[in-house]
Amino acid sequence: MKEFWSKRIQTMTPYTPGEQPKDQTFIKLNTNENPYPPSQQAQQAMQGAVGTALRLYPDPDGDALREAICGVYGLKKTQVFVGNGSDEVLAFAVQAFFDGIPPVVFPDITYSFYEVYAALFGVDCRTIPLDEKFTIHPEDYRGGNGGVLLANPNAPTGIGLTREEIRALLEGNPDVVVLVDEAYVEFGGETALPLIDAYPNLLVVRTLSKSHGLAGLRVGWAAGNENLIAGLNCLKNSFNSYTLDRLALAGAQAAIRDEGYMREIVSRIIRTREKTAARLAEMGFSVCPSQANFLFAAHPKASGKALQDGLRTRGILVRRWDRPRISDYLRITIGTDAEMDALCAALKELIP
Repeated sequence: MKEFWSKRIQTMTPYTPGEQPKDQTFIKLNTNENPYPPSQQAQQAMQGAVGTALRLYPDPDGDALREAICGVYGLKKTQVFVGNGSDEVLAFAVQAFFDGIPPVVFPDITYSFYEVYAALFGVDCRTIPLDEKFTIHPEDYRGGNGGVLLANPNAPTGIGLTREEIRALLEGNPDVVVLVDEAYVEFGGETALPLIDAYPNLLVVRTLSKSHGLAGLRVGWAAGNENLIAGLNCLKNSFNSYTLDRLALAGAQAAIRDEGYMREIVSRIIRTREKTAARLAEMGFSVCPSQANFLFAAHPKASGKALQDGLRTRGILVRRWDRPRISDYLRITIGTDAEMDALCAALKELIP
């Protein structure tokens, strides 16, 4: 029943978020959340922001947060845009920079929200197949498109491109925007941020949900040429000028500045990832080389669905997509060492 729905959404297939269980305690390895709490400084800043000032609108430009980002990443304030999670920033960017003539391009196996955004905003798109090892080849994206949209490291594979490979993409597409979604880059990827001054068509999108443990706060940001940032602000201020509330601005600013804490928990997650990848390989899994806070793995003797269902009955949630080429793969978020011990123990019971 879709009475009163606009024609634009009547045939849409929306993005499906990872399960957030409400009626049972699970080990949640399905939504790429950070297993560790956010910075104490961030928590204190948010507590300090609770008060009578909440009667006032927040800063629509997020100046203090943008200044914090600039201080840590060596950017100019005119090169930084902030928004309500990187998903919102990505949505603004798709609307602001891609017309779909020629089509915007992205991999056939990647973050599924890209295709949803294209459909929602009427942007024609074309997918480019990853190779048999789920690797992106920059030459496949050279010219003949209306823009390039890439997650680096890619999701759900965790495989990343080097900065020089991103440079090749930029030089092969000088007349369109190349958007690099760096949601997971702190976990071992190579950031494209140093290329911003040399390439006016580069937009880099980041989030505080993963590396900073602030998925519940919803803060993302983008960096790029001043012209691109002006375009994002034009779109944002035509939709909602106040995308970040006072608590989010305070917490995000403190989290960004507490860089030491972020590096500490990221290093802990990387160590756990590498140890878990080795254990899965010993069990016979094929595991993609990950530069993210998750692993993408399949076993030749068990279907992905059987493993996912078996893990769920044992109180462990992982993510799987019923799509060609990857239906037998599980995307496994890296949790604590104890959580990964429980995962591996459960998988040993499930492997024939």
